[in-house]
Amino acid sequence: MNEAIRPGPESLPQAAVAPQLSVVVPTFNERDNVTTLYRRLETALAGIPWEVVFVDDNSPDGTWDVVRALARQDNRVRCIRRIGRRGLSGACIEGILASSAPCAAVIDADLQHDETQLPKMLALLQGGEFDLVVGSRYIEGGSADSFNKQRAGASALATEVAKRVLRVKIADPMSGFFMIRRDRFEQLAPQLSTQGFKILLDVVATARGELRVKEIPYNFGSRLHGESKLDSMVALDFLGLVLAKLTHDAVSLRFLLFAMVGSLGVFVHFAALFIALRGFDLPFAVAQGCGAFSAMTSNFILNNFLTYRDQRLKGFAILRGLLLFYLVCSVGLAANVGVAFSVYAQEPIWWLAGAAGALMGVVWNYAMSGLFVWRKK
Repeated sequence: MNEAIRPGPESLPQAAVAPQLSVVVPTFNERDNVTTLYRRLETALAGIPWEVVFVDDNSPDGTWDVVRALARQDNRVRCIRRIGRRGLSGACIEGILASSAPCAAVIDADLQHDETQLPKMLALLQGGEFDLVVGSRYIEGGSADSFNKQRAGASALATEVAKRVLRVKIADPMSGFFMIRRDRFEQLAPQLSTQGFKILLDVVATARGELRVKEIPYNFGSRLHGESKLDSMVALDFLGLVLAKLTHDAVSLRFLLFAMVGSLGVFVHFAALFIALRGFDLPFAVAQGCGAFSAMTSNFILNNFLTYRDQRLKGFAILRGLLLFYLVCSVGLAANVGVAFSVYAQEPIWWLAGAAGALMGVVWNYAMSGLFVWRKK
């Protein structure tokens, strides 16, 4: 895949012209696809000054190295190699903000999106009537025939939830293929989540109807090489994003995921407490301790796997992180109890005092976990 790429006769003249379009491609383990995508973009965008920004999450397969080989042959190709952070949404945000053209398109590296639609999308934006053009699978002329039944059902459900709950009015808010005016994107960028996979939904929901949107049909193709990055955790990412937008971004997606994991920890705590009391006949104090440690351990594992998966701890760092998490949560428990007693002393309403203490505990645990357990290097 590292063979020399000889630019065509139009490459050198266009390279000296300011690009009209920046194509942003988030990548992770896509070394077998990036050269093919580059060649397809070169064909589809002939006659248009363009650049392509590959944003790679430090792919183990060396995708970034293939992109750099392309960049040495064609200076319209750029590579951003991210270390210590992961996620499609974050990659798209960084890529668009690093682009230089007035219009930016997002397209997957897996060759499932139809790059031949890019000139049409660009023309619509340059006409001045629209701010955002979306490649849609769910309007007349579009299709997603390559989906299996499970993925088609999940996509349809997520689309319906987005429309009804967030009142998003486009037909395919889950699309990963779109083009936007960069100045409009920069206005929205500070409010966007760097987590998750649904950057378009985040953009549209954050804009709250202020973007002039046009949808055009395209046929969603089949992946040529590699494996899909979507997994079961995407559903929780999606739910967290929906909840964040419902609160008008008063709380972050990561905080909501952290709180959701904490809620599951309550069930783990009671299950462990019950087993220790009834199954092993342990004293209550010992059983309560077992429940607390079981809940903290399960919370750490889930947070490491889901909430902080872009900063996931590995190897020996997992043990160190777990011990720090125990310490953070122990202090959080003391803060929980202290606040609850204080509130109850002023207003003896048990559920209000309990809620205040729980909120204090989760805020403390979230803040300290970000600082000490999953801190960015």
